[in-house]
Amino acid sequence: MPPSAAHILVLDDDADVAYAATLLLRRHVARVDSLAHPAELPRYLQGCAPDVVLLDFNFAPGQTDGAAGLAALRQLQALPQPPAVIALTAYADVALAVEAMKAGACDFLTKPWDNARLVAAVDQACARRAGAVSAAGDAGDDRALMGDAPSMRHLRSLIAHVAPTEANILVLGENGVGKELVARALHCQSRRAARPFLALDMGALPEATLESELFGHRRGAFTDARHDRAGRFQAASGGTLFLDEIGNLPLPAQAKLLTALERREVTPLGADRAQAIDVRIVSATNLAEDALHDPAVFRPDLLFRLNTIVIKVPPLRERQGDIPQLLAHYLAHYQHHYGRTPRPLDAAALDLLQHHDWPGNVRALRHACERAVILSQGERYMVDDFGVAARVVPVDAAPCATPASLKLDTLERDAVAAALDKVQGNISRAARLLGVSRAALYRKLDKHGL
Repeated sequence: MPPSAAHILVLDDDADVAYAATLLLRRHVARVDSLAHPAELPRYLQGCAPDVVLLDFNFAPGQTDGAAGLAALRQLQALPQPPAVIALTAYADVALAVEAMKAGACDFLTKPWDNARLVAAVDQACARRAGAVSAAGDAGDDRALMGDAPSMRHLRSLIAHVAPTEANILVLGENGVGKELVARALHCQSRRAARPFLALDMGALPEATLESELFGHRRGAFTDARHDRAGRFQAASGGTLFLDEIGNLPLPAQAKLLTALERREVTPLGADRAQAIDVRIVSATNLAEDALHDPAVFRPDLLFRLNTIVIKVPPLRERQGDIPQLLAHYLAHYQHHYGRTPRPLDAAALDLLQHHDWPGNVRALRHACERAVILSQGERYMVDDFGVAARVVPVDAAPCATPASLKLDTLERDAVAAALDKVQGNISRAARLLGVSRAALYRKLDKHGL
């Protein structure tokens, strides 16, 4: 689900806060609603199913314990298809942040927020709900990493073997293979399963706010630091911290992360003493392993701290025998999700889909299945329903007959392909090079079959 199609609910008793969030987000998403109190939630949910909820945690004057927000969060988590929840509070102490993560929040922000940070948080929440919840059903069960290929059986066996340990794990794989699902499976099968699992896209963190995001800050540490704020290391206390896109972290920021891992402690900005941390680190990157061993790209001492165990997730093209099972699973999932009548898959379509190279891996296959369920009007799913056979005709193949829109599409496709090639497939760097968001770049990759 791209953010531009998302339905957002703002649940906050401060009318000014709700209006500010609505004014900002309605430029980025399809729909924004607001409620003033959790008591309004049951009736609202009877007719609406938001994708992301911005949830305030205190709804009475002088209240700072977050009890009302935690109750609303648990209510949302009990839904058959729970929305992604971003905790929104002016009192972001460590205990409340940890409790919110334990109860299922995917992120937390302090009021007043930074607009770019709020949009980025919503963007990531949309992606995570689509990938880790809607698509997989339950990210912790075996369906999330299904497949009978030897590589997948080995992957599941390796996860089961190393999950109960405290070893830091580095997950390698192309975009769309399910690296976060591997991280969640490691957490769910670990001794930390009852504690928070917190995922953080390192490529989306501005370097200027890296320390505050990771380690937290004290009130007055810098301009606009109006309250103490827990960092991600503190919020994930006792659980697992998943550092996605670790290969995008600039070298100076890598040094700060290394110090925290070496000392097993962090010092919030503005604090005069360090705090011990108790988290297991699972990190992931789409960079090739040899690129990580380049000191100009990644610090060897940090890599040594992160890659006690390396898990490689195979691309879909290397396990084509699993494709029929994946197609059946996702078609059934989206038929149920959209209330569509089940229908068979055409044999010719199955053959083409099974031999398609799937450059976007399982994520691309999932999106193709959703498209087919929405668009198919025949008695069976045909290849055209999946949108994977179309190819952009080169401009110089028929210069006189090529429409202007096709020329623009071709230029866009070439620009995206060139950017990806220049940064060796690194999505965050390609997005920065092109001047678009990661979500926008993913949509362009789907559009052009890259």
